[in-house]
Amino acid sequence: MSKERVIKKYANRRLYDASQSRHITLDDIRNMIIAGERVKVIEDKTNEDITRLILLQVIADQEQFGRPTLSTPVLEALIRFYGNSLQGFLGAYLEKSVETFMHQQEAVHAQLARMMATGPLGAMSELTRQNLELWSRMQETMLAAFAPPSPPKDKENSKAEDA
Repeated sequence: MSKERVIKKYANRRLYDASQSRHITLDDIRNMIIAGERVKVIEDKTNEDITRLILLQVIADQEQFGRPTLSTPVLEALIRFYGNSLQGFLGAYLEKSVETFMHQQEAVHAQLARMMATGPLGAMSELTRQNLELWSRMQETMLAAFAPPSPPKDKENSKAEDA
């Protein structure tokens, strides 16, 4: 992951990205996060780290104008946990849950990528190979079932007993 990008927030509420020498919006910060960049937002006059506040604003914008992820009952439950003795536990639980979800998502993406790398013909040829192996085993089993019984191996012993 890349180095943390520092964004300054000025008194006029504008955000400034010094690395690109331009003013940016909350949507720009959202796009940076989606691209995997890390950002740190600081208040210009006090040098206070206000990253969490800005990220919460990005989430609030997404919840208001996009397709909401957090339902009203979930938001109400989160509000109830603030100041509660389980607040720290909930934060750790949510963090681990999101981390686990992201790992599962990466695994699914990797599996899909492997499947697409072989292409439809690769997938079909693998399926055909498996079917041919199954058919071959089935034929061997059927032939063994209908084959005539083999003669006894110990013919010399049976001749000696006859004499």
